[in-house]
Amino acid sequence: MSRSGRPTADKPLPPLYAMTHGGLEAIAADEITRDLGGDVKKTARGLVVFRVAELTEQILSLRTTEDVFLLAWGSDSLTYTAEDLDTIRHWTARKPDWPHLFKLHHKIRPKTKGKPTYHIVCQMQGEHGYRRADAREAFIDGLAGQIPRGWHYSNENAWLELWLTIHSNTAVCGVRLSDRTMRHRTYKLDHVAASLRPTVAAAMVRLAGIGPGMTVLDPFCGAGTILAETLVVARQRRAGGAVRVLGGDIDPNAVFVTAQNLVHVGPADLARWDATALPLERASVDRIITNPPFGKQLSSPDAIEPLYTAAAAEWDRVLKPGGRAVLLVMEQDILKRVLQARRWSATRQMRVRLLGQPCVVSVWNKPPERS
Repeated sequence: MSRSGRPTADKPLPPLYAMTHGGLEAIAADEITRDLGGDVKKTARGLVVFRVAELTEQILSLRTTEDVFLLAWGSDSLTYTAEDLDTIRHWTARKPDWPHLFKLHHKIRPKTKGKPTYHIVCQMQGEHGYRRADAREAFIDGLAGQIPRGWHYSNENAWLELWLTIHSNTAVCGVRLSDRTMRHRTYKLDHVAASLRPTVAAAMVRLAGIGPGMTVLDPFCGAGTILAETLVVARQRRAGGAVRVLGGDIDPNAVFVTAQNLVHVGPADLARWDATALPLERASVDRIITNPPFGKQLSSPDAIEPLYTAAAAEWDRVLKPGGRAVLLVMEQDILKRVLQARRWSATRQMRVRLLGQPCVVSVWNKPPERS
């Protein structure tokens, strides 16, 4: 690799892959393509494989991905039998140019003081004819002689991490470029129960299509994750007019936690309120992005339809004609019923799992004013 970070003729830049929250691969692929200039080669459940012309720290600015890796090898033809262990061992030993991958890693993650540390991670989902411990042992066997002498194994905060991820008949192996702050964010100082994952919030904000001068509302703000991700986008779009961010919750602790989490992100107008009686003017917001309570979070699941019905009435009142809402719920059928009754139209929906529960992220448009 040259000093500019571009691959040399004899050492081309390998593909990369991003881990995503299952169901949001298309959103991550769009961010990689539009914001990073990447060329997406393949998507699978929880996975986006792509190439970039130049490897820079910008790769770590992705917001809809959980982690980013240099691809060492990949396969979508596992047999689910113990024969896979030989494949893992052989491919790990023979396929990658490990010294080249390590050098690329060091460009993005310069070594800290002290002796280098490394960590080996093996993840496995699905039924296979071998244990995760067996796959990890095969992975370690394949790495024999590749880790420089003098490096120390560490279970926490290692400088270099080598990952093997197996999902059904697919396996990917790579060198992790990101760290925990990509998925957890540095702004998230405090949490509330069932706090939303930042990468999911970022995907929702991206679906909302926030533009300069807009007013964005989260009426069920929780820990403020959606508001924080909105403010990050707002900083990037400020040239055409500042984005106003509004948020509130009926729980005073949630409003306090949100204020704490937004200290280093940006200003937002926060209030304690009842989301079914918002203290906002009619047609005063351009976008609504929110994660209303799930039925299991309420005292009774039967309370969810009255809540959604009353909240939808307020959304319809405060959202401008032609405005857009991005909503994450478990009870999608109820949401669909109450919004279609107000002539809102759904343009997109994605099925995800949060806290082990099946949920839906959906995009809705309020009809424009009739002439």
